[in-house]
Amino acid sequence: MSLCVASAGVVKTLAVVAFTLAWTHSIEKTEWQEDWRVTPQGLELIAARVKGSGAGMEPAPDARLVDGWFQWPVTRPPQREVLLGNSGLAGEWRLCAHERCWTLTQILGRAVGVHPTTMYSCN
Repeated sequence: MSLCVASAGVVKTLAVVAFTLAWTHSIEKTEWQEDWRVTPQGLELIAARVKGSGAGMEPAPDARLVDGWFQWPVTRPPQREVLLGNSGLAGEWRLCAHERCWTLTQILGRAVGVHPTTMYSCN
């Protein structure tokens, strides 16, 4: 399995089976991260964490504070695709795997701008 990332007519395939999606909230300037797994059924969100709380950034009720991060497991069915919006106000989404992180611009080889990005499981 691989992860496909598509935006503005460009599709890139990444050889990953697990990755972290990271971003900074546009208003609170707070870091948020989600751990995902690529499966034949789609993309499975398995855990989330946030560096604080605020407008739209509330930790889950079962979150635990670990090393300055509110962390919690997530249980939901795999998603066929995940759509990422981009306001252009908070920097770019970052995808981390194999102990490295890349912005969507780096992955796609061109500026994403305000174009939405779709992620999905692919072969």
